[in-house]
Amino acid sequence: MANAIYHAPAQCPVCGHSTTVTRVRCSHCGTELTGEFAPCRFCKLEEKHLRFIETFLRCRGSIKEVERALGVSYPTVKNMLDAALAALGLDQRPEERAQREKAEKAEVLSRLASGELDVEAAIQALNQLKGGA
Repeated sequence: MANAIYHAPAQCPVCGHSTTVTRVRCSHCGTELTGEFAPCRFCKLEEKHLRFIETFLRCRGSIKEVERALGVSYPTVKNMLDAALAALGLDQRPEERAQREKAEKAEVLSRLASGELDVEAAIQALNQLKGGA
């Protein structure tokens, strides 16, 4: 595999601290730069977060579509979203989190009222929201 391209590890496999990119090369003209370059925010993500974000974007942010695409429940998708946001350093302040949790509960109850969820599924979803918060 002479032409394989690998992602640079975000953490040192020996000590676990963050790594730094020190060399960049243009594959077209061969120009090389050396120095210390900060990796992009997304380069630091674990593969599971990248796959989730890719699915989320492909589904255009629709939680229901992400549920179907991944075969998981609403609270699981929300937990995956929260984990990806935290990994990116974009998690919310406590008051924003409380508002979000209230909106999530309202979403579950709305889905129950519309018949999209049965009572047992709604109870399970609400319990998962409570446990995942």
